[in-house]
Amino acid sequence: MKAIWNGAVLAESDQTIVIEGNHYFPPEAIHKEFFKPSETHTVCGWKGTASYHTINVDGKQNPDAAWYYPEPKDAAKEIAGYVAFWKGVKVEG
Repeated sequence: MKAIWNGAVLAESDQTIVIEGNHYFPPEAIHKEFFKPSETHTVCGWKGTASYHTINVDGKQNPDAAWYYPEPKDAAKEIAGYVAFWKGVKVEG
């Protein structure tokens, strides 16, 4: 699987975990040069508190387009640190 935005491959892995239709990429599959931590957080009732990244590619920003659960609840412990995408980021196989 690849996550692509603005012509750049943000993440690539054949070890994604699919939850609720989203592919979660392992931390080592992320091209960190495109990611900037965000102050945004949301709470999921069964996964826990999510943290976000803003994506930066060639001077363009996509705010909060990637999220992850640094310390998920037990029900979602398999995706600890894994990153998922939205806001126009294409995830394709």
